[in-house]
Amino acid sequence: MKLYDMRSGLNPRRVRIFLAEKGLELPKVEVDMVKGDNRTAEFLALNPLGTLPVLELDDGTVLTESIAICRYLEELHPDPPLFGVDPLDRAKVEMWNRRAELEILVPATGAFIHGHKFWEGRRRQVPDYAVLARETALERFAWLDRELATREYLAGPRYTVADITLQCSLVLAKNTGLPVPEGCINLQRWFAAVSARPTARA
Repeated sequence: MKLYDMRSGLNPRRVRIFLAEKGLELPKVEVDMVKGDNRTAEFLALNPLGTLPVLELDDGTVLTESIAICRYLEELHPDPPLFGVDPLDRAKVEMWNRRAELEILVPATGAFIHGHKFWEGRRRQVPDYAVLARETALERFAWLDRELATREYLAGPRYTVADITLQCSLVLAKNTGLPVPEGCINLQRWFAAVSARPTARA
Protein backbone atom coordinates (compact mmCIF):
# COMPACT_ATOMS: atom_id res chain seq x y z
CA MET A 1 0.00 0.00 0.00
CA LYS A 2 1.05 3.63 -0.40
CA LEU A 3 -0.01 6.94 1.09
CA TYR A 4 -0.63 10.05 -0.98
CA ASP A 5 0.59 12.79 1.31
CA MET A 6 1.17 16.53 1.63
CA ARG A 7 3.71 17.65 4.22
CA SER A 8 1.92 20.88 5.10
CA GLY A 9 -1.60 19.41 5.17
CA LEU A 10 -3.51 19.04 8.43
CA ASN A 11 -5.31 15.81 7.60
CA PRO A 12 -2.25 14.09 6.11
CA ARG A 13 -0.43 15.02 9.32
CA ARG A 14 -3.08 13.21 11.35
CA VAL A 15 -2.32 10.01 9.47
CA ARG A 16 1.45 10.49 9.66
CA ILE A 17 1.32 10.94 13.44
CA PHE A 18 -0.94 7.89 13.73
CA LEU A 19 1.54 5.83 11.68
CA ALA A 20 4.44 7.07 13.77
CA GLU A 21 2.64 6.16 17.01
CA LYS A 22 2.17 2.65 15.59
CA GLY A 23 5.79 2.45 14.50
CA LEU A 24 4.69 1.97 10.88
CA GLU A 25 6.20 3.29 7.68
CA LEU A 26 4.44 3.38 4.33
CA PRO A 27 5.69 4.42 0.90
CA LYS A 28 4.53 7.98 0.29
CA VAL A 29 3.69 9.98 -2.80
CA GLU A 30 3.96 13.72 -2.20
CA VAL A 31 1.07 15.68 -3.75
CA ASP A 32 1.52 19.43 -4.04
CA MET A 33 -1.93 20.96 -3.81
CA VAL A 34 -0.52 24.46 -4.26
CA LYS A 35 0.72 23.45 -7.71
CA GLY A 36 -2.56 21.67 -8.46
CA ASP A 37 -1.23 18.09 -8.35
CA ASN A 38 -4.50 17.08 -6.72
CA ARG A 39 -6.46 18.30 -9.75
CA THR A 40 -4.78 16.13 -12.36
CA ALA A 41 -6.84 13.46 -14.06
CA GLU A 42 -4.59 10.80 -12.54
CA PHE A 43 -5.18 11.96 -8.98
CA LEU A 44 -8.91 12.62 -9.46
CA ALA A 45 -9.24 9.01 -10.64
CA LEU A 46 -8.09 8.04 -7.13
CA ASN A 47 -10.13 10.63 -5.26
CA PRO A 48 -12.67 12.69 -7.24
CA LEU A 49 -12.85 15.20 -4.37
CA GLY A 50 -9.19 16.03 -4.88
CA THR A 51 -8.45 15.92 -1.14
CA LEU A 52 -5.70 14.34 0.91
CA PRO A 53 -4.70 11.96 2.37
CA VAL A 54 -5.39 8.95 0.17
CA LEU A 55 -4.38 5.38 0.99
CA GLU A 56 -4.09 3.06 -2.00
CA LEU A 57 -4.04 -0.64 -1.12
CA ASP A 58 -2.07 -3.26 -3.01
CA ASP A 59 -5.21 -4.49 -4.78
CA GLY A 60 -6.05 -0.97 -5.99
CA THR A 61 -8.71 -0.26 -3.35
CA VAL A 62 -8.64 3.39 -2.31
CA LEU A 63 -9.44 4.82 1.12
CA THR A 64 -9.82 8.54 1.74
CA GLU A 65 -10.58 10.56 4.89
CA SER A 66 -7.94 10.50 7.61
CA ILE A 67 -9.99 8.79 10.31
CA ALA A 68 -11.17 6.05 7.93
CA ILE A 69 -7.54 5.41 7.00
CA CYS A 70 -6.53 5.33 10.66
CA ARG A 71 -9.35 2.92 11.53
CA TYR A 72 -8.21 0.56 8.80
CA LEU A 73 -4.62 0.68 10.04
CA GLU A 74 -5.80 0.13 13.62
CA GLU A 75 -7.51 -3.10 12.57
CA LEU A 76 -4.31 -4.32 10.93
CA HIS A 77 -2.02 -3.14 13.72
CA PRO A 78 -3.99 -2.95 16.99
CA ASP A 79 -1.02 -2.17 19.26
CA PRO A 80 -0.73 0.34 20.71
CA PRO A 81 -4.52 0.86 20.73
CA LEU A 82 -5.33 4.39 19.58
CA PHE A 83 -9.09 3.96 19.21
CA GLY A 84 -9.71 2.61 22.72
CA VAL A 85 -9.35 -0.70 24.55
CA ASP A 86 -12.95 -1.75 25.29
CA PRO A 87 -16.48 -0.77 24.18
CA LEU A 88 -16.83 2.15 26.60
CA ASP A 89 -13.33 3.42 25.97
CA ARG A 90 -13.80 3.22 22.21
CA ALA A 91 -17.06 5.17 22.52
CA LYS A 92 -15.31 7.87 24.56
CA VAL A 93 -12.50 8.13 22.03
CA GLU A 94 -15.06 8.43 19.22
CA MET A 95 -16.97 11.09 21.17
CA TRP A 96 -13.89 13.18 21.83
CA ASN A 97 -12.54 12.78 18.33
CA ARG A 98 -15.83 14.11 16.94
CA ARG A 99 -15.79 16.96 19.44
CA ALA A 100 -12.23 17.84 18.44
CA GLU A 101 -13.29 17.87 14.79
CA LEU A 102 -16.56 19.76 15.17
CA GLU A 103 -15.71 22.18 17.98
CA ILE A 104 -12.06 22.99 17.18
CA LEU A 105 -11.08 21.81 13.70
CA VAL A 106 -14.17 23.25 11.95
CA PRO A 107 -13.85 26.81 13.32
CA ALA A 108 -10.04 26.78 12.95
CA THR A 109 -10.45 25.72 9.31
CA GLY A 110 -13.14 28.35 8.80
CA ALA A 111 -10.90 31.08 10.18
CA PHE A 112 -8.08 29.90 7.91
CA ILE A 113 -10.09 29.62 4.69
CA HIS A 114 -12.07 32.82 5.13
CA GLY A 115 -9.38 34.99 6.72
CA HIS A 116 -6.01 34.00 5.28
CA LYS A 117 -4.37 35.42 2.15
CA PHE A 118 -3.40 31.94 0.99
CA TRP A 119 -7.03 31.31 -0.02
CA GLU A 120 -7.53 34.57 -1.92
CA GLY A 121 -8.63 33.59 -5.43
CA ARG A 122 -8.72 29.89 -4.50
CA ARG A 123 -11.94 29.85 -2.50
CA ARG A 124 -14.76 32.31 -1.97
CA GLN A 125 -13.97 34.11 1.27
CA VAL A 126 -16.51 35.58 3.69
CA PRO A 127 -14.59 37.81 6.14
CA ASP A 128 -17.48 37.95 8.63
CA TYR A 129 -17.42 34.15 8.84
CA ALA A 130 -13.70 34.27 9.67
CA VAL A 131 -14.47 36.59 12.60
CA LEU A 132 -17.25 34.31 13.84
CA ALA A 133 -15.04 31.23 13.46
CA ARG A 134 -12.27 32.84 15.52
CA GLU A 135 -14.72 33.78 18.27
CA THR A 136 -16.12 30.26 18.29
CA ALA A 137 -12.65 28.72 18.49
CA LEU A 138 -11.71 30.90 21.46
CA GLU A 139 -14.92 29.90 23.27
CA ARG A 140 -14.15 26.23 22.64
CA PHE A 141 -10.58 26.65 23.88
CA ALA A 142 -11.99 27.81 27.23
CA TRP A 143 -14.37 24.83 27.31
CA LEU A 144 -11.55 22.37 26.58
CA ASP A 145 -9.39 23.98 29.23
CA ARG A 146 -12.05 23.16 31.82
CA GLU A 147 -12.40 19.61 30.53
CA LEU A 148 -8.66 18.94 30.70
CA ALA A 149 -8.45 20.03 34.33
CA THR A 150 -9.26 16.49 35.45
CA ARG A 151 -7.36 14.21 33.05
CA GLU A 152 -4.09 13.88 31.20
CA TYR A 153 -5.43 13.27 27.71
CA LEU A 154 -8.57 14.19 25.85
CA ALA A 155 -10.49 10.91 26.17
CA GLY A 156 -8.91 9.66 29.41
CA PRO A 157 -5.54 8.44 30.71
CA ARG A 158 -4.07 7.37 27.34
CA TYR A 159 -3.02 9.20 24.19
CA THR A 160 -5.49 8.36 21.39
CA VAL A 161 -6.55 9.38 17.91
CA ALA A 162 -8.72 12.07 19.55
CA ASP A 163 -5.54 13.72 20.84
CA ILE A 164 -4.02 13.50 17.37
CA THR A 165 -7.04 15.31 15.90
CA LEU A 166 -6.96 18.05 18.53
CA GLN A 167 -3.17 18.34 18.28
CA CYS A 168 -3.29 18.93 14.52
CA SER A 169 -6.25 21.29 14.89
CA LEU A 170 -4.36 23.46 17.38
CA VAL A 171 -1.33 23.59 15.08
CA LEU A 172 -3.60 24.89 12.31
CA ALA A 173 -5.23 27.36 14.70
CA LYS A 174 -1.83 28.62 15.87
CA ASN A 175 -0.66 29.08 12.29
CA THR A 176 -3.88 31.00 11.58
CA GLY A 177 -3.22 33.45 14.42
CA LEU A 178 -5.26 31.59 17.01
CA PRO A 179 -2.79 30.29 19.61
CA VAL A 180 -4.07 28.75 22.83
CA PRO A 181 -4.75 31.72 25.16
CA GLU A 182 -2.37 32.18 28.09
CA GLY A 183 -5.21 31.74 30.57
CA CYS A 184 -5.98 28.21 29.34
CA ILE A 185 -3.34 26.57 31.51
CA ASN A 186 -4.74 23.04 31.25
CA LEU A 187 -5.01 23.18 27.47
CA GLN A 188 -1.53 24.69 27.29
CA ARG A 189 -0.18 21.88 29.49
CA TRP A 190 -1.83 19.27 27.26
CA PHE A 191 -0.61 20.90 24.05
CA ALA A 192 2.96 21.13 25.34
CA ALA A 193 2.88 17.44 26.33
CA VAL A 194 1.59 16.14 23.00
CA SER A 195 3.88 18.50 21.07
CA ALA A 196 6.85 16.99 22.92
CA ARG A 197 6.04 13.45 21.81
CA PRO A 198 8.61 12.02 19.36
CA THR A 199 5.81 11.55 16.81
CA ALA A 200 4.64 15.17 16.83
CA ARG A 201 6.81 16.16 13.87
CA ALA A 202 5.89 13.14 11.74
